[in-house]
Amino acid sequence: MNTKSVRNYFSQMTKNQREAVGLLSIGTFLEYFDLMLYVHMAIVLNELFFPATDPFTASLMTAFAFCSTFLLRPFGALIFGYIGDTVGRKTVVILTTMLMAVSSLIVAFLPTYAQIGITASWVITICRMVQSVSAAAEGTGAELYLTESSKPPMQYPLVSSVAVFGALGGTAALGIATIAMSEDIFKNSMGMSSWRLAFLVGAGVALVGTIARTSLKEADEFSDKKKQLETRLNENKMTKSDLNEEFMKQKTSFRTSLAYFLIQCARPPGFYFVYIYCAELLKNECGYTLSEIIFDNFIVSIVDLFGLAAVTFLSYYFAPLKIIKSKLFLFFSTIIFFPLILNNTSMADKGIWIMIFQCLASVLVFDHVPGSPIFYKYFPVFKRFTYTSLLTAFAKLATYSIASFGLVYATDIFGYWGIFTIFVPAGIGFYVSVNYFQKLEETQKN
Repeated sequence: MNTKSVRNYFSQMTKNQREAVGLLSIGTFLEYFDLMLYVHMAIVLNELFFPATDPFTASLMTAFAFCSTFLLRPFGALIFGYIGDTVGRKTVVILTTMLMAVSSLIVAFLPTYAQIGITASWVITICRMVQSVSAAAEGTGAELYLTESSKPPMQYPLVSSVAVFGALGGTAALGIATIAMSEDIFKNSMGMSSWRLAFLVGAGVALVGTIARTSLKEADEFSDKKKQLETRLNENKMTKSDLNEEFMKQKTSFRTSLAYFLIQCARPPGFYFVYIYCAELLKNECGYTLSEIIFDNFIVSIVDLFGLAAVTFLSYYFAPLKIIKSKLFLFFSTIIFFPLILNNTSMADKGIWIMIFQCLASVLVFDHVPGSPIFYKYFPVFKRFTYTSLLTAFAKLATYSIASFGLVYATDIFGYWGIFTIFVPAGIGFYVSVNYFQKLEETQKN
């Protein structure tokens, strides 16, 4: 990766593409900063907003608090998918950023469980649901916008940049969390706990991002298709009801939808393993303090960020689906040693090994990046947002729930080997689905 290749990489982008990437990336960064600020401080915030329990029950409550944020995603996918497919992609990315700002503002001033009891638990759970729905719709909207405004090979790194800036937002959130926890949630000069100030800042910058995104123009492919249909409507004297009926006849094959669903099922177990499950191990088995756990995750997130950036750059030069399959094989070649080493290492060294596997898993975790543009193009343009966001929502709801609760019980029964009860089925489904899209690509070329 030399300087010349980097210059060539960026010189291929048009002015409109650079502006779109800039505005969308800032918004994605802010969305995931607010979303991940809670995820990575969950161990701390769960103690403040939920009643105290024993370690096993606390693990279940952490799982519930985490996966409950995905309960509303299917409804959000239907609502924002409809808006994105009828009004436009731009409208969705503006609305979702605004919702993130409002929910973060509420969390910043929400009284704790000790102050208002179970009401605090319900309110923060609802805010987390709103944040999760907003981030999911924003991510899909940003990826679709860039997919429909570019062509391969530049299309692959452009769309993948959404994931990179999402990871950057998560890293920034962990950096803030590390500072906030450095003195055990110290009070600042405003008399506000540092984690509250972090959410307040997040709400402010999300509001700025909302305003900035109003300057975006609509995605090219979506806009062109809409103009073509409006022309047909006028030339053929068709009514809007006729046009809507034509839209309803657009179909996507069941196999394509299933393959996309299984691909979206891949990342949740990896994310939960890296940032939630391993954090619980560090706390319960290694005696790490909350601030030490958050700092550990901060280091891991930096490695994760550089890994995504490398994959994004490589996608300009190498076939995205080959990159994805390579990550799958490398992930399992690495993670197989996790139980072997942890079962045969001393308590003093266990924390170091856990962090090593966190870093390796974060870089090699198999997911949709950088193949999203390939997957999106096999869905009808005017149903693309609804189909893909709904499938993604159900995939994440199912797999995050299974991973959250499944790992608690599976590892309680099988020890560290229990992680494979989640990873193996996800890996098989992922491999079969990527092969399916590879065959579609080959058929299209022929």
